[in-house]
Amino acid sequence: MQGINTNHFQRYLAPAKINLFLHIVGQRADSYHLLQTVFCLVNLYDVVYLKVTEISLIKRVSEINNVAEEDDLCVRAAKLLQVHTGCTSGVEIAVEKNIPMGGGLGGGSSDAATTLMALNNLWKCGLNSKELQAVGLQLGADVPFFIYGQNAWAEGIGEQFQPVNLPKKYYVLITPDINVSTREVFASEQLTKNTNPKTMLDFSEAVNCSRVFLGGEFINSLEHVVRKQHSEVDSCLKALAKLATPRMSGSGGTVFAEFDSEMSAKDALFAAQAELKQASVALKMAVVVSSLNEHPLLNLKC
Repeated sequence: MQGINTNHFQRYLAPAKINLFLHIVGQRADSYHLLQTVFCLVNLYDVVYLKVTEISLIKRVSEINNVAEEDDLCVRAAKLLQVHTGCTSGVEIAVEKNIPMGGGLGGGSSDAATTLMALNNLWKCGLNSKELQAVGLQLGADVPFFIYGQNAWAEGIGEQFQPVNLPKKYYVLITPDINVSTREVFASEQLTKNTNPKTMLDFSEAVNCSRVFLGGEFINSLEHVVRKQHSEVDSCLKALAKLATPRMSGSGGTVFAEFDSEMSAKDALFAAQAELKQASVALKMAVVVSSLNEHPLLNLKC
């Protein structure tokens, strides 16, 4: 964002998510994996800046390391919405990245969702949430969740939602300085693709009994594959395991642990960082965040 004057831009937040668990329960004929998960929004944000223009050009005015403009999900989202609705306006886009890329926190998908939600308003496209989710699904399986905008039980390929009420929690997030290939993880022969399905009632009862993170009932089916492929993820999980019951989010490599208070989370973060520093594990990010009830743009209308 250096050198970009955003005074005339509208500013929109794009929150991260964590997967409280992630079960792969099957695979469709088109190779998409069927899953069950609970998405939880957290208060770690990218910031998307938008300036509507009268000409139809869609242009990115900020640089993102290793992401070409034509591959940028915000640019692709704007172009897709423009074509879908026949809008003749354009937009200039800048993105301030705070969510680690490739960390299993949904940063790119969240940026795309925020772009769609904001431009639906700014361009006065008039799409409802379901219609906007259908557009977002063309960009990636996680995009519809952010448009849905609430903590959710998700099934299918991650696009079928039911709202869940989650108690406020604090999370330690640790992202090692590695790049995890989602494609390689899902292609692994070691990936378990037939985890026994759970129900929302199973999950609700586990939440009420504070045992979501205890035992092996709710896991991340991808975690054991990523731990074998990336020793850094294994090290981060082991460091947090001395303080809580950690999980990996999405396809990695961010790992997290849940705490009832911000102070206990900060204490755990300090201890885990010290151990990982001693083990020479480089980190992209190590922070404490809190859960959110809803997306900042959930009630944004045209």
